[in-house]
Amino acid sequence: MTIIITIVILLIIVTGVQILKIAELRAISQGEKIYEISEKESKSQAYLMLAFLVFYFGFFIWQVVNWGDRLLPVSASEHGVGIDSLMTVTMWFIIPVFVLTHIFLFWFAYKYAYSSKRKATFFSHSNKLEMIWTIVPSLALTVLILYGLSNWNKIMTPIAEDQEHVLIELVGQQFSWGARYAGEDGKLGRANVNYIEGTNFIGVDGSDENAKDDKIVKGEFHIPVNVPVQFVMRSTDVMHSAYMPHFRAQMNCVPGLKTQFNFVPTITSKEMKEITGNDEFEYILLCNKICGAAHYNMQMNIIVESKEDYEKWLAEQKTFAAN
Repeated sequence: MTIIITIVILLIIVTGVQILKIAELRAISQGEKIYEISEKESKSQAYLMLAFLVFYFGFFIWQVVNWGDRLLPVSASEHGVGIDSLMTVTMWFIIPVFVLTHIFLFWFAYKYAYSSKRKATFFSHSNKLEMIWTIVPSLALTVLILYGLSNWNKIMTPIAEDQEHVLIELVGQQFSWGARYAGEDGKLGRANVNYIEGTNFIGVDGSDENAKDDKIVKGEFHIPVNVPVQFVMRSTDVMHSAYMPHFRAQMNCVPGLKTQFNFVPTITSKEMKEITGNDEFEYILLCNKICGAAHYNMQMNIIVESKEDYEKWLAEQKTFAAN
């Protein structure tokens, strides 16, 4: 059925092209100069530009009204509040510019439509204009960059070892995630793809003393609310990207290289179910790099809970040495 529909569409396109060619040849045979635009045609195009301007902004407003509530729910991390504020400020910057530039674009197309009574003025350059459209965007971008730097530094600066936090390694592989928790020593043991074998799917070095009390989980991982979480990320095959949208966090997982970020979760999974009005809501870890045929299925649930519930859950998980 798909092949038949494709053939029909192609035939319609070919037929349309041939009809246009026939109309063009007919016009030429009658002495019409089809490649010259008359003032009447130019004026018609100018009016169409104004009509399109109205339609264009009408469509934009319609999208905002109908889909404006499809954004992510409230941020569930400390730094995410700042990121959302930065997004709001960015929108206040770019939407007025978007509206003004398009009004000018279509209005000028109408106002300066071709006329035999008017001749275009040669205008090579203007130092004043060059300065304006260079300095103004530069200042705007500087404000946005400085606004975002504080948040960037928060999530990229490693948490001090003497500060209370949870240390988790996220490992991406086609097409699943694994999470490894540092044991009581607070350190992650060595790991390398050369050690991947059997149930050791993330390649932990069993001879490393620091690795023996590490805890590895699949399917879902838990984190405590209002406690800093330090993430270390890597990949065992191709490039992946650890994306946790509700925490406004994303970082590439690169083969042969460790990357990191950290954040403080502020809303439990139970509380977010109430906020969204969805009893089936779950925080989720996704891969945001197209890493292969089953990329769409690469995800892992995240459970945010009280510190007590988290510690109880973690105590129930087996250590690497016990597996």
